[in-house]
Amino acid sequence: MQIARSPASPIGVFDSGVGGLSVLRHIRAQLPNEDLLYFADSGHAPYGDKTEQYVVDRALAVTEYLLTQGAKALVVACNTATVAAIKAVRARYPELPVVGVEPGLKPAAAASRNGKVGVLATARTLKGEKFLQLREQISAATRAEFLLQPAVGLVDEIEKGDLEAPQIGAMLERYVAPLLDQGADTLVLGCTHYPFVRDGIERVLREHERTDVTLIDTGDAVARQLGRLLEAGGLLQSADGDQATLKGCTSGEVAALTRAFASLLGLSTPVEKIAV
Repeated sequence: MQIARSPASPIGVFDSGVGGLSVLRHIRAQLPNEDLLYFADSGHAPYGDKTEQYVVDRALAVTEYLLTQGAKALVVACNTATVAAIKAVRARYPELPVVGVEPGLKPAAAASRNGKVGVLATARTLKGEKFLQLREQISAATRAEFLLQPAVGLVDEIEKGDLEAPQIGAMLERYVAPLLDQGADTLVLGCTHYPFVRDGIERVLREHERTDVTLIDTGDAVARQLGRLLEAGGLLQSADGDQATLKGCTSGEVAALTRAFASLLGLSTPVEKIAV
């Protein structure tokens, strides 16, 4: 398939649902001239409880669709899909600039004062070969101890849109408290959905009198890497063109993604349902 090589072409961003919007906001802030196309694969979510091959197949299908829409670059704004599928995406489309989202183990190890780092992520992310290799590499280099906590069901609750729901508060207590009890002084938000419940996580920290804990979110780093790849490829959109556009598409419910754009980003964004 032909890869778009024009600076005027859009950037494709995808996630299993609305979590990737936490990365999208960093991209919009750092690259305000770029047209963006966001795909929420909500009809096949969550990815965290699917097999690795299922996630690979979905990532390739969504990538192919975004390329048919002229995408010049791809952001896999999903930790689970990055761990499971980014290697396959790059192998199939070697000319496509691709940026993935990995749990921020390296910056977390650097930020930790006692070497104990809690990692909140989906079960699929924490079992992925790519993640486990990264953990071993950074542990060997820094001697940091990574305390892994699968946050089962949290993505599903965030997808519902009520970030103050009692169920979310209860889950955050159930998943964060054990990491604090083990002495973690740094927490990695290892899923792009989790920055949207940062307030709830900070509430748990206050209740446990652990406001000294550092939270690591890698969305800003992803946007910076995307900018570097676009600049290196001569694909940065100039500020001379029309106002940048943002479009949404989903394999799930249009109303759900429309609400997410409004409630999470404060945006009124056109959304289309796509069968992929």
